[in-house]
Amino acid sequence: MWTIEAVRNLGVTTDVETAAAILGIGRTKAYALARNNQFPVRLLRVGRRYLVPVQAILNLVAVE
Repeated sequence: MWTIEAVRNLGVTTDVETAAAILGIGRTKAYALARNNQFPVRLLRVGRRYLVPVQAILNLVAVE
């Protein structure tokens, strides 16, 4: 179970797998959503990696 404090402690960005776990999405589904530009929050593409801004996750769950 992810707490708001634990999410905040991730830093500025996290990976898709961690973001998916926080949002209750499975790993395979998360990567499929990312590939189709349908992930629930903004993603940053760096080479072959996807990075998820932690603030975007916090905004989605309505935490200031």
